[in-house]
Parts: sequence; structure tokens; C-alpha cells
Amino acid sequence: MAVATAAPITAMVGNVPIAVGFGNGAYAPAGYLVATIVLSLFALGYSAMARHITATGAFYGFISYGLGRVIGMGAGALTTLAYVVFEASLVGIFSFFASSFASTHLGVEVSWIWFAVLMLVINALATYFKINMAAGVLGFFLVAEIVMLALLVLGVLFAGGGPEGWSLQSLNPFNAFQNLEGTVPDPNNAGAVLAVAGSAGIGLFFAFWSWVGFESAAMYGEESRNPTKLIPRATMLSVVGVGIFYVIVSWAAIVGTGPDRAVALAQDSATAGQIFFGPLQQNLGSWASVPFEFFLMTGSLACGMAFHNCASRYLYAIGREDPLPGLGRTLGASHPRHGSPYIAGFVQSGIAAIIVLWFFATDRDPYGQLYALMALLGTTAILAVQALAAFACIAYFHFHRNRPADAHWFTTFLAPLIGGLGMIYVIWLLIDNRDFAAGAAANDIVFALSPWIVAIVGIGGVAFALVMRKYAPSRYEIIGRVVLDVRERSET
Repeated sequence: MAVATAAPITAMVGNVPIAVGFGNGAYAPAGYLVATIVLSLFALGYSAMARHITATGAFYGFISYGLGRVIGMGAGALTTLAYVVFEASLVGIFSFFASSFASTHLGVEVSWIWFAVLMLVINALATYFKINMAAGVLGFFLVAEIVMLALLVLGVLFAGGGPEGWSLQSLNPFNAFQNLEGTVPDPNNAGAVLAVAGSAGIGLFFAFWSWVGFESAAMYGEESRNPTKLIPRATMLSVVGVGIFYVIVSWAAIVGTGPDRAVALAQDSATAGQIFFGPLQQNLGSWASVPFEFFLMTGSLACGMAFHNCASRYLYAIGREDPLPGLGRTLGASHPRHGSPYIAGFVQSGIAAIIVLWFFATDRDPYGQLYALMALLGTTAILAVQALAAFACIAYFHFHRNRPADAHWFTTFLAPLIGGLGMIYVIWLLIDNRDFAAGAAANDIVFALSPWIVAIVGIGGVAFALVMRKYAPSRYEIIGRVVLDVRERSET
């Protein structure tokens, strides 16, 4: 479930060409290596807290225990916002790919909105029937897309590299901070050259963006057999495993294409995908492009389903604490047979449907606007929460002196400190490159309102907690404190 939210095939094909063409060029794999190191440090502290706090509202609970209930409620509101809009975002990119696939390979012209509705229905049903069904569907698609990316890598390796050699400098982490500049041969005009320029910040930002969702492993603790062992293990494996895979795949794509040619192809969105499709077809044959496109589509579906599960569980986690009378019996209710947060799931489906239908009714593009704008909005919120979670770990173990036997100068202090500072750096990269990251959607009113939406939701959560502290202290005391008693589970 955690790896599915990272959507490896979508992240690679969608983000690597941007990093190559407008970021750090052929050194994009080095950017993924830097991101792997920083996120692994963050995950060390995050996993340490997961060993002691098992709660469906992972960030919400962790930050409430580490930095207090007020900040915890603000973080819970921001996390819920992020996961809510991430589903709508992935509905946009899935429906775009599905409509294109149907038109190109099936000769059927179908409006993207019908594929969007189909995905919303699938997500709602998968959440209704507990986590096992969703995990089964996601597992199948996830394995399939990883196999396709692995075949690309193996094709390049067995072919003996690419037209410009192995490009080992692309793996040097120090090169991740180099801006793209200079000229490269024009692939469409023999003898001509293209002037290229980019910012390393763009490359690094899109590298970090590719991981959004890995932290979701912790929210499944209450539904796992041995959460104190499984959740930290799942978190670290998803971060490190996905990171190494990203580095290898992005490097193989650039090597197989040729660094200079990859930079040139990435300058145009119409040819950017050839960084992956080119080596795939050359080394495996033209047949490989069809399943690759298909799993690019299903990978987006799997990612959207995973985020739907995340959003549903956050709505459920806050609702079951009954911060407002009645929420415990509605949002906080679980299905009597399946044990799923079914009401929260249907509420999430309704919210996502409203967002998607509004973008359709206002004649907005499912890829350039629905996907891009909702992804930017959600990424802004989740990065802020990740930074808070890193500092919450330090506070929990070292300032509040909880679990002193498990406090460690590196895993619970230095590692999360570096990880948290790294998150703040990525937030700065996002702010500094917002217009570019939004692309053609930078002039959209939704883009202009995004920072205000994040601020209002975060401050609103803080204000709500302050009001509860004054007027409903008994309800305030429960904020972020509903966790699973692992000892009680083991005894029963």
C-alpha cells in the first residue's frame, strides 16, 4: 500500500523527463539518490515513533504526542487535505491516460470524465471491503509496473549501455546540485544544436515529489498483525527500496537514451516520454510499448486507490475522536462486518467527485490542471506535515523524554533533524519553483488560491483545537490520543 502511493511508473515517466530537461539534466539520478538519503533519515525517526504509537491517523497522532494537541490538530487537518486532493489528482492523470489508450489502441473515443467516474466507483468499493481487497488489486498492478520498469533496466544492461556509454557521473550525488546549461544536439535537425538551461532545484523538487505517500504505511498499523515490527519495517523498505529502484530506473533510461539526447528530448513534452519508450522499444521490441502504456494507466489507478484509502483513514481517525457531536457515529464508524472505515470512505468519494466534476464542468484539462494543481496543493500540505513529524520525533524522545531506553542520538535526534531540515528545503524549492511546476496551469485561479487554502486549513485546525481547549476540555484531551493498545491485542 505504501509503495503504491509512490506510483513508481507514473513517478518515473512523469517526473524524470522534467528533472532531465529543466533541472539537473543527465544528473537527475543523482537527485534521486540525494532524496533517498534525506528521506531515509526522516524515516528512521518516523519508524521509531511507529514502534510506540500505533494509530490510523499516523502524522496526526505522532505530532499530537510530540508537539502537542494544538499543532497536532492543525497537522491532522493538513494531512487530510493532502490525501483528499491527491485522490482527485490521480483521477485526473488516470482518466487522461485511459482516454488516450482507448483512442490510440482501441480506436474508441471516450471522454475522460467517464474514466474518472469509473475510478471513483472502484475506489469507493475497494475501501468498503476492508484493506485486503484494495491491497490485492494494488499488489497486482504494482508488481506489473515494477516488472515493466525492470525489463527496461535489464534491456539497457544486456545491450551494453547506451550510445554515449554508461554515464556513471549521473550517479554522483554532488552532481545533483548542478544546474543544466549548455547545448545539446538537436534530435530533429542533424547538425543543429539546442541551447538548454535548467535549475538544480527543479530536479531535486521533482525527485522528492516522487516519494509522496510512502509515509502512509503507519496508518495501517491498526489493521496489521504485528504493527510494532511490521510498520517500521514496511516504512523503511518502501523508502529505501523505492529510492534505489528510482535511482536505477532513471539512470538506465538516461543511459539507454544517451545523456545529451535525453536532455534534448525532454525539452518538448511531445517527445519527453521517449526517454523511456525509446530504450524500451530498441532493446525489447515495439511490442513492449503497449503494456508499458497500459501499466502506466493502471499504475495511476493503483496510486489513486491508495490515496483514497489514506484519506478515508484520516477522516475516520479524526471522526472517531468525536470532536463534534455525532462524528463518532458517522465518520468514526467502522463497518460491522468488514471493519472498514466505510462512511469516511464514501465521504471521501463524494469530496473527490465534487472536485473532479467541477474541473470537468469548467472545461479544465484532466492532466495539466486537475492532476497538476491538486498534486501541487497536496504536496505543499504534506511536506509541511512531514517536517513537523520529524521535529515531533525529537520532541517525543528527547524533550518529553518518552521511552528513554529507545532514545538515540542518531536515529531519534540527528537523523530526523536532518530529514526535517531537508523537508523544509524541499518546501522552499516548491515555493521558489511553483510557477514552473504548475506549467500551463500557473495562471489558473486554483493555483493562485492554493497557498491560501493550505494556510486556512492548517490555521483552522489550530484554531479549532484552541476553541476545544477552552470550551470542551474533555474532547480536547482526546485529540490525537486514540491509539491501538498493542499489548492488549497481543494478550487477546
